[in-house]
Amino acid sequence: MPHPLNVVVVSGGAYRPSRTLVLAEAIVAELATHLPLNAHVIELTDIARPLGGALSRQELPANVEDELLAIESADLLIVATPVYRGAYPGLLKHLFDLVDINGLIDTPVLLAATGGSERHALVLDHQLRPLFSFFQALTLPIGVYATESDFHNYQVSSELLQARIRLAAERAAPVLGAATLSLRKSA
Repeated sequence: MPHPLNVVVVSGGAYRPSRTLVLAEAIVAELATHLPLNAHVIELTDIARPLGGALSRQELPANVEDELLAIESADLLIVATPVYRGAYPGLLKHLFDLVDINGLIDTPVLLAATGGSERHALVLDHQLRPLFSFFQALTLPIGVYATESDFHNYQVSSELLQARIRLAAERAAPVLGAATLSLRKSA
C-alpha cells in the first residue's frame, strides 16, 4: 500500500463562505480518487491578523509558524486564491514571503484561482507561476480557474469547471505518483 501524499492546501481568501476554498476542496477530492493522500487546509482568513502583523518569521505565533512548516514539508502544495483587482491578495504574498527560500525546491504546486470574470484567468500564468518559479517549485502544467458563475450556493455547479478539475487531477496524478515513488526509494 503506497504511503499517502502529504497535500497542503493554501486557500487565499479572506472571507467565509469562500468559493476559493470550495474550489480547492473539489480539487483535493478529485485527486483523492487517483492517489492516496492526507490533506491539510490552511485558510488565510484563520491566520490573517497575526500574519499581517509580523514583519519577520520570528514574530509569528506558534500556530502560524506551524502552517509555514506544513507548507515547506508538503509533497504537493495546492494554492488557490481569489483575484482582487487583477492580482492575488497581498497577504497571500506576505505568507509566501515568510516561507524559507529553499523550502519549496522541487515541490509540485497545483495552482487555482477564482475571480469575478474570465478576464482574470491569466493570473495563474502571469502572477502565480512566477512566484513559485522563484522558489524553484514545480508548477503543474494545468491550473484551474473559476468564476462566480461556476458556483451555486457555494458548490461547484459548472460541468466545464468539473471537467477542468478532473483534467488537472488526471494530469497531476502520474507526476505525483512518480514523485512519491522516487521519494520512498530514496528514503
